[in-house]
Amino acid sequence: MGKPTGFKEFDRKKVPWRLPVVRINDYEEIYTEPKVDQLRQQGARCMDCGVPFCQSATGCPIENLIPEWNDLVYNNRWKEAIDRLHKTNNFPEFTGRTCPAPCEGACVLGINSPPVAIKNIENAIVDRAWAEGWIVPEPPAERTGKKVAIVGSGPSGLAAADQLNRAGHWVSVYERADRIGGLLQYGIPNMKLAKTAVQRRVDKMTAEGVRFVTNANVGQNVDPKKLFESHDAVLLACGATKPRDLPAPGREAKGVHFAMEFLTSNTKQRVHGDSLNGSFISAEGKDVIVIGGGDTGTDCIATSLRHGCRSLVNFELLPRPPIDRAPDNPWPEWPRIFRVDYGHEEAGAKFGRDPREYQILTKRFLADDHGRLRGLESVAVEWTKDSSGSWKMSEVEGSKKEWPAQLILLAMGFLGPEAYLAESLGIKLDGRSNFEAKHGQFATSIPGVFAAGDCRRGQSLVVWAINEGRGAARAIDIYLMGSSYLPAPGITLGTAVSV
Repeated sequence: MGKPTGFKEFDRKKVPWRLPVVRINDYEEIYTEPKVDQLRQQGARCMDCGVPFCQSATGCPIENLIPEWNDLVYNNRWKEAIDRLHKTNNFPEFTGRTCPAPCEGACVLGINSPPVAIKNIENAIVDRAWAEGWIVPEPPAERTGKKVAIVGSGPSGLAAADQLNRAGHWVSVYERADRIGGLLQYGIPNMKLAKTAVQRRVDKMTAEGVRFVTNANVGQNVDPKKLFESHDAVLLACGATKPRDLPAPGREAKGVHFAMEFLTSNTKQRVHGDSLNGSFISAEGKDVIVIGGGDTGTDCIATSLRHGCRSLVNFELLPRPPIDRAPDNPWPEWPRIFRVDYGHEEAGAKFGRDPREYQILTKRFLADDHGRLRGLESVAVEWTKDSSGSWKMSEVEGSKKEWPAQLILLAMGFLGPEAYLAESLGIKLDGRSNFEAKHGQFATSIPGVFAAGDCRRGQSLVVWAINEGRGAARAIDIYLMGSSYLPAPGITLGTAVSV
């Protein structure tokens, strides 16, 4: 629980990011080196709160043992802290960098004070563990002889692979891209998650016996039937990669791109140094509009700034969130409040203002005589509640406006997995076009085929993907062996569960 009086003695203090005017000139991670005393103070603030909501269903999806490692950090027992952290989280460096920290939103201290800086502590524990050499390959002592194929190497697929390998199964991970990591590799910029951190985990898993196959697009250049015939079980963890489009007039204009096209090309060329043969999407010298908020929108903002864009605007359809929790958003729910992320801060430093424009709707894209994008037309919208209490959107009369743009990035989320894999396999889909499989069981309509992550639950967080991967690994282990000692959220660690 940290120090009994720590929550009264110490204020919340986050590990700062590098200065925005400095960091927009490179693609290195935005974080600074944390101070040990500051982290210990944050650990000291962790309360003896009886029910730790931080690790409950409203807090951490993987039920991280947060109060335990907060206390261990406070007492300078760092090696024990990484052991506790790894009990529930295969990849703390991924969540410590990318997770929005629902645990902090559910922190009991946060009812009337700023919460414990849990995310900073988590990240510092795993970074120190790597630096001290405490994280080393640990191959399983015995092998079961069972083979499992995993389609997709994002956080869900990697978590499942790590767990199944620990159980002694032979695991092969198939990735359609040229590098392992899924959205960790190409969806999240290097500034937020260094690709060296991803590769470090992949190298460890390789040394432990996991086999990785790149440029393997199951359903396209890899026959799924042959994959099934050569493995005892298959897990689909291919993500929700079908982007939400904006079918407004003029959508075909040259210069309108999906966010992932933009972010992927940037990582390939600017981080890995790949030659893209003229297909690199550059924001240099352009007026850029990012349509859609969330993490992906912020990442597009930050990347455009590093390219040297001329101007930058971010459209959001909904109203600006309140500074504090609204009455209909009580603790311990995730606080739906106004936040300034790293990209917003950087845009403010360069252009002198927050880039976001709220309650704005794109009506049509504008192109020149050669079909090249030159801007878009928008209208303002207002939101009101009808007699049933439902929100309704209406356009504001006389609010039409033209915006200059030579590059527009669509960051409006994803609709589910791409159709060709489901069609080639004949898998049953749910009402949202995701693979139908019940959480906790993860079994699809085809015996021996399981699904986990965004392709099953829809677009979500990295921490939820890890939850799903761990849960699916346990379900597959039970399917193969009849029982499992693999832990999963909601299951007591080390408890054997049989069919």
